[in-house]
Amino acid sequence: MREILEELERRREAARQGGGQGRIDAQHAKGKLTARERIGALLDEGSFEEWDVFVEHRCVDFDMAEKAVPGDGVVTGHGTINGRTVFVFSQDFTVLGGSLSEAHAGKICKVMDHAMRVGAPVIGLNDSGGARIQEGIDSLAGYAEVFQRNVLASGVIPQISMIMGPCAGGAVYSPAITDFVFMVRDTSYMYVTGPEVVKTVTHETVTHEELGGATTHSSRSGVADGAFDNDIDALLSLRRFIDFLPASNVDETPQREPIDPVDRSDPSLDTLVPDNPNKPYDMHELIIKVVDDGDFFELKPDFAGNILTGFGRMGGSTVGLVANQPMVLAGCLDIQSSVKAARFVRFCDAFSIPIVTFVDVPGFLPGTAQEYGGIIRHGAKLLYAYAECTVPKVTVITRKAYGGAYDVMASKHLRGDVNLAWPTAEIAVMGPKGAVEIIFRKDIGNDEKIAQRTEEYRQKFANPFVAGHRGFIDDVILPSETRTRICRSLSMLRNKQLENPWRKHGNIPL
Repeated sequence: MREILEELERRREAARQGGGQGRIDAQHAKGKLTARERIGALLDEGSFEEWDVFVEHRCVDFDMAEKAVPGDGVVTGHGTINGRTVFVFSQDFTVLGGSLSEAHAGKICKVMDHAMRVGAPVIGLNDSGGARIQEGIDSLAGYAEVFQRNVLASGVIPQISMIMGPCAGGAVYSPAITDFVFMVRDTSYMYVTGPEVVKTVTHETVTHEELGGATTHSSRSGVADGAFDNDIDALLSLRRFIDFLPASNVDETPQREPIDPVDRSDPSLDTLVPDNPNKPYDMHELIIKVVDDGDFFELKPDFAGNILTGFGRMGGSTVGLVANQPMVLAGCLDIQSSVKAARFVRFCDAFSIPIVTFVDVPGFLPGTAQEYGGIIRHGAKLLYAYAECTVPKVTVITRKAYGGAYDVMASKHLRGDVNLAWPTAEIAVMGPKGAVEIIFRKDIGNDEKIAQRTEEYRQKFANPFVAGHRGFIDDVILPSETRTRICRSLSMLRNKQLENPWRKHGNIPL
């Protein structure tokens, strides 16, 4: 018996060593943790149950028979984060560059299948050189098996990808299908074709970081939902992030006993909106002062800054927050912000997370670049997402709500449940000056008359009361009472029931 136990320990130690001490040291020299160290930092101490530790590839071509390593370049299993079950796979770059083989893919598919059966999130820690070339079509088939499971799991269990090293070629499409993608600055990158291929085909000279680094994808492409400075920062932030999410689409979001009183008022909000309607203010301030304990986890903070998205809690329960940001492009909706917000709204709807929307939008961004880029189609994505959404929706108009953008931003007409407005709200087809110059175009040139007409229009239409008369606004509230009114509304909506007509699926304007 002792010999059997010693053999077991020897085999486990071989698996723990991955590609060997030399490769582990090289991983550390790059500022990166190993696959198992990452799992140790992510999960609760002692909670990890590893599966398939002895799996090896079955390839015999190109002398691969002599290169078999237990685990085959990926560590898989389940554990807990703050006591809640999650499934995880962590690719091991020390073993053949973390390349994906048929056996490697099979291990990932196994944990995804089990996550679906028990209803628990899947977290992928990606650090791989891509498909294992020596296995040819078998490795490509492995990727496709993972992709298929990503699609079937979409909207059923949360899927999170943390890119912690290279992720290139076909490998990028698994993270792209998952719900959230995070990256690590300076050590992770994603692209379909690398710098060498780009130079050959387009004659562009570009570095790995410029082409697909964390800064590129978190600020320019919008592929990444956030970027972190190092592995530890990324994994600890991920522990915080997953606490906002339900385990599956049939589970409630985690509840916390609220320390922050739900009836807390904040008098400083009464002066947040400037007297000058053209002067910006930071919507972050409103969000942080309204959510529980100022705890707001922002997503895509460096991409499409004219709209804010992220998670917070109100009364101890998770809410999704969407807000126009007057500090960027005056809060206008454009292509990037519409897509950013639409995807977030659809995630919240899929997992029954209530949505709180703060509106200060002067309209859609004008210009040929937007029209040629398809603002009509992309703007319709946000409209579609809000209209299709059946979760509780509470909307607060803080200042401008003009034109079609008013409709799109969770208006009463798109089945908004509770729509509130501050006294500073301006709900109209367009701003007073533009409206007057159209209605009274014959007076253009007469500055005094135009100014008089503008003020008349402002007094008559640029306020929340006309919409209130029609029932499109449920109440005009004091800004200082915003948190209280939202929390009461969400409490009232807790058991809301609303179903869309049966269909296989809608046809969102992709």
